[in-house]
Amino acid sequence: MRHAIRTFALVVALLSSAVAQAQLFRAYLAPGGSDANPCTLAAPCRLLPAALTAVVSGGEIWMLDSANYNTGTVTVPKSVTILAVPGAVGSIVVTGGGPGILVAATGMRVVLRNLVIAPLAGAAPGTNGVNMTGNSFLHVDKSTIANTPGAGVRATAGDVMVTDSTIQGTFEYGVWVTNDVNATVASSRLLYNTTGGVLANTTVVASALVDVSDCVISGGANGAAAQVAGSGTAVVSVTRSTIAQMGNAIAANATSPGVAEVNIGSSMVVRNTSAWEQVGTGSAIMSLGNNQFRQNGAGFGTKSAFAGQ
Repeated sequence: MRHAIRTFALVVALLSSAVAQAQLFRAYLAPGGSDANPCTLAAPCRLLPAALTAVVSGGEIWMLDSANYNTGTVTVPKSVTILAVPGAVGSIVVTGGGPGILVAATGMRVVLRNLVIAPLAGAAPGTNGVNMTGNSFLHVDKSTIANTPGAGVRATAGDVMVTDSTIQGTFEYGVWVTNDVNATVASSRLLYNTTGGVLANTTVVASALVDVSDCVISGGANGAAAQVAGSGTAVVSVTRSTIAQMGNAIAANATSPGVAEVNIGSSMVVRNTSAWEQVGTGSAIMSLGNNQFRQNGAGFGTKSAFAGQ
């Protein structure tokens, strides 16, 4: 009996080892692939869910040619880098009432590189381009998110980085973070998003922080905005950026004890309906004093100066 138990345990261990070894560090997708394939370079898969099953945590998924690689929301269950090879359009469609990509688990590192995330013409509409609800790390790099019915990137938990990317034509903010989220938006273009460029807001006792640098924000209601309902803190800091053709270039709205603050330095604020909007006893618009404000309508509320050190 003991011998049989030991034999069974050995078989289970060998099978588990075989499954682990079967997972790939690098899985491949191609327009002519099949989800029945092992997702190798020689036999690529067709859609992202199959590749996410095949790849090991911390691995990579490569899109080899231009195509749409999903049919509905792609839920990412593990740390992974998803990228299209240079010259290919790695398309993620936003359809079926959900986001294009959902990061709901915690403790993951998810990188999206060289992708195009947008609705599919004629299909049921979706919501956000990328939605993160789990306490994970998300990096969107060298990608385009366009025309989504919701936000471009929406996060209610975790840390977000957007670099060298374009987010345009979304119905809500290009980048929208809520509650205890830290975000960095660098060397990117946030263009003609209906509600605005960047928003940090809280509805609970939490701290939402967004750093914006070397960006262009143009078209929409609010360029860089911080909003608080309750006792939380929301801070947006903008440097070396251009904010143009907005309703409000910069906006802060909070009633004490909430704190909403927008800091701006070394930036161009030009041709906006209002240069700034400061509403509520807990809000502040802080300027380093080295910005260029030109051809804007009058600001609402107070813009305060803070000294460089």
